[in-house]
Amino acid sequence: MGSFKHDRDGKEKNTGKKLGRSAGVYIPPFKLVRMMRDVEDKSNPEYQRLTWDALRKSINGLVNKVNAMNIKNIIPELFAENLIRGRGLFCRACIKSQMASPGFTDVFAALSAVINTKFPEVGELLLRRILLQLKRAYRRNDKPQLLAATKFIAHLVNQQVAHEIIALELLTVLLEKPTDDSVEVAVGFVTECGSLLQDLTPKGLHGIFERFRGILHEGLIDKRVQFLIEGLFAIRKSKFQGHPAVRPELDLVEQEDQFTHEISLDDEIDPDTSLDIFKVDAQFIMNEKRYEDLKRSILGDDEPSDEEEVYDSASADEESDQYEEQMKIQDETETNLVNLRRAIYLTIMSSLDFEEAGHQLLKIKLEPGQEMELCIMLLECCSQERTYLRYYGLLAQRFCMINRIYQENFEKCFVQQYSMIHRLETNKLRNVARFFAHLLGTDALPWHVLAYVRLTEEDTTSSSRIFIKILFQELSEHLGIKLLNERPSEPTMQDSFRSIYPRDNPKNTRFSINFFTSIGLGGITEKLRADLLIMQQQEKQVPVFEGESESESSSSESEMDMEQSCNKRRRRY
Repeated sequence: MGSFKHDRDGKEKNTGKKLGRSAGVYIPPFKLVRMMRDVEDKSNPEYQRLTWDALRKSINGLVNKVNAMNIKNIIPELFAENLIRGRGLFCRACIKSQMASPGFTDVFAALSAVINTKFPEVGELLLRRILLQLKRAYRRNDKPQLLAATKFIAHLVNQQVAHEIIALELLTVLLEKPTDDSVEVAVGFVTECGSLLQDLTPKGLHGIFERFRGILHEGLIDKRVQFLIEGLFAIRKSKFQGHPAVRPELDLVEQEDQFTHEISLDDEIDPDTSLDIFKVDAQFIMNEKRYEDLKRSILGDDEPSDEEEVYDSASADEESDQYEEQMKIQDETETNLVNLRRAIYLTIMSSLDFEEAGHQLLKIKLEPGQEMELCIMLLECCSQERTYLRYYGLLAQRFCMINRIYQENFEKCFVQQYSMIHRLETNKLRNVARFFAHLLGTDALPWHVLAYVRLTEEDTTSSSRIFIKILFQELSEHLGIKLLNERPSEPTMQDSFRSIYPRDNPKNTRFSINFFTSIGLGGITEKLRADLLIMQQQEKQVPVFEGESESESSSSESEMDMEQSCNKRRRRY
């Protein structure tokens, strides 16, 4: 990424003679510092142009290298720059960096939220430009740019820089005349900021979901988009678990300090692009002094000024080293993520055995939070094989034993895979089930993950039942029927198996017993059968209601027995 060139060539040509030696020419940082030091008149256009170039490069560099880990260090450095003079530069850098790296959108939104608390005009300008970019992308049917703009707005709403009414307006426009693309964008938008909308405007969000339900019933959109809507309903049912409005490490603004802007999509928006271009300031020295005082009030009196940082160096070489260290830009885009996945994949596929693979993978330096990428790649490689290879289970087991973080991430993978198991082909489904059966059978994965699986007729599909079948058949081979039957009786395991062995009503209990019997594992339901007999005896002790004869009661029992026998014949795998 780096610094961005503006395309105002005409205006630069007219003022080129007044801008000094730096116009259109790259100047090394240490030479730029030396030139600024040699200028005696700090108010002349040449010096102003030099400071403008330094301000542009500094803002671009700081915005480009910000991430969730270093944002608290970047914020003071940004406040040290003249953000009033460079507000156009800051907004342009944020928008371009977010377009290049949508995965860091919440980081840019958090950065903008902190700046907005001290300089609301900067937050308003950023919001206006993003809304203008969104309108332009919508008119041009530019889907990538529209996705990036909506994601940025969603996180600005999460940070309360933008009012939630903007989110509802945007969703109304996207779903008014639904197409595959507009519905997909709307689903992504609700996924990002639905958690906040659920708290602030539950009625408004309910209306949006009713519109989604109507689109599903109409059936005019592609099957893939219908799956996206169904997934969104599942996320809403889980109360947007896994999709928080603001990550804890990015929750940097107190509620009383938030400044929310109310801008409508119907408003005429002025992007103020002239703020991105250098202009001579007649009151340059006075304005710089004012910002210096403002900066001290924000950062504290002990903060050194920019001039002290620049001019107190011993020599030009030391100045060069310090400046280059400041302007060093870290590549935190998706390019690094793709390269990391490629390295993990090549290591997994080129190793002779799981021990060598584990040794080589541990040499790959993972940033905090990137452990999940290794878990996902392991699961993906395993699912792509023609038959299940024990190599992947042993490798995953090794990482679970090494660090608890990998154990937690594989637990997340289990939940994610089971929630979308209906999308997997039979071969992938089989490999994934055996993979997790290995981790459970070796106690590398905690058994409480089974609490996410509810074995009832209503809560399972054909795909999920095949997954559960293969999972438990593999567990019976790992542990044996006797040990597998004893495992649910352990005090620490009862909560984990409560959803597998439901005891809430006899219907669900019978279904669980019939299921395991049909797959040849009836031996692990001995205790469940005893509990079912107790439940049936309790039912018989319930007095007959008025208007219901004994013949009707006995006929209903016979119907239940017939249904049970039909289910046994029907559920064969």
